[in-house]
Amino acid sequence: MAAGKPDWEIDPRMEVKGGDMIVDKTRFSALIPETCDMDAQLKAKGIDTLIITGTLTNCCCESTARDALQMGYKVIFMSDANATLSDEEHLGTLLSMYTIFADVMDTPYLLDLIDKSSAVKAAA
Repeated sequence: MAAGKPDWEIDPRMEVKGGDMIVDKTRFSALIPETCDMDAQLKAKGIDTLIITGTLTNCCCESTARDALQMGYKVIFMSDANATLSDEEHLGTLLSMYTIFADVMDTPYLLDLIDKSSAVKAAA
């Protein structure tokens, strides 16, 4: 996953908007100090909760979630928006996330929570 290698760039089907953060990640975890500035960017924006999605469930996603918890972030790990090479690996990581490191949710559940939170804020 080095610069210039196949599949290195953001997939052109992804919608990248002006306020989206783009981070060059050079290790499994996106939060390893001195390899990536994601932690500094998140803190500068006052972000305290991370929603983890991606590949591989049991490698980069898990590594980032574990580090995020240790660094004081709230962590939501998506059960249906992470992927790996086998169901066993995926489910094993979900179990580990659920028991120790993160709130595990599927996309419909998370979107419902966001909608409810927005409605409460609008009513206040």
